[in-house]
Amino acid sequence: MTQDQTIAHVLAASATIALVGASANPARPSHAVMAALQRHGYRVIPVNPGLAGQTLLGERVYAALRDIPQPIDMVDVFRAVAHVPAITDEAIAIGAKTLWLQFDIIDEASAARARAAGLAVVMDRCTKIEAARLGIRK
Repeated sequence: MTQDQTIAHVLAASATIALVGASANPARPSHAVMAALQRHGYRVIPVNPGLAGQTLLGERVYAALRDIPQPIDMVDVFRAVAHVPAITDEAIAIGAKTLWLQFDIIDEASAARARAAGLAVVMDRCTKIEAARLGIRK
């Protein structure tokens, strides 16, 4: 499967996305991506311990992936690469289907661990850009 085929499959198969590193600041990329994915028809659940319990773009914010009470298809990561190993462990533990690392976030060891656990992995790509480029809507 080519990378474009993998990305298209992941985006088409995902309905609920946990966005780790969500920001309430509209100038932050994570905020714009969350809003765009919602417009594309995805349910996007924000994860940010500093905003936990608040509402962001109509969704309750959770402190950690393990706190989200429903199944998650994709974990979309907007955190520094130093945080990726722990996020990967949580994504595996909650049974997510995909680990998606945004632009400039590359962690081959975490990607290998996620793949070994059965997750699809996309690195150094933007969900908003890829969904628009490939014309995928829910």
